[in-house]
Amino acid sequence: MKRERIYGIMAEFDSPTALVEAARLTHQAGYNKIDAYSPFPIEGLAEEIGFHRDEVPLVVLIGGIVGGLTGYLMQYWMSAVAYPLNIGGKPAHSWPAFIVITFEMTILFAGVSAVLGMLALNGLPMPYHPVFNVPRFALASKDRFFLIVFSSDQKYDPAGTRDFLAGLHPRSLSEVPS
Repeated sequence: MKRERIYGIMAEFDSPTALVEAARLTHQAGYNKIDAYSPFPIEGLAEEIGFHRDEVPLVVLIGGIVGGLTGYLMQYWMSAVAYPLNIGGKPAHSWPAFIVITFEMTILFAGVSAVLGMLALNGLPMPYHPVFNVPRFALASKDRFFLIVFSSDQKYDPAGTRDFLAGLHPRSLSEVPS
């Protein structure tokens, strides 16, 4: 008989305060690969599970810099290299005339990179996730709160992790198959 691979162990809680407290205790116990699911944002939950990544601003900065350089260099190439026309004595490389397009390209590239970076860093679109295999997880969009400890965590032990989560007094515990 082939044993199904386990993605993690999920605990269900009745209130957001119980979830935040459970997340704090789980993180303090040394579990680093954990995640929480709730029907609405909960203040302080991200800090309690150890989520401190701020990579989207860097993606937006890089996108803005690339956009600004693209806008400026595109105008420079068009007016000074490819089509150097002398109109009214204006120099071919007239940088004050390039400011508006450079600014607009910076905003355009930063905005697009913000959307694409957010989607990519969140792993979206994600039509399938192993937590959807747990029947009670459908309540996460209504009035229940879930905490999962992933089996890829270094401290994960099926029996020990289950006992630890049971000590947090959840409403239910479920194994999440891959």
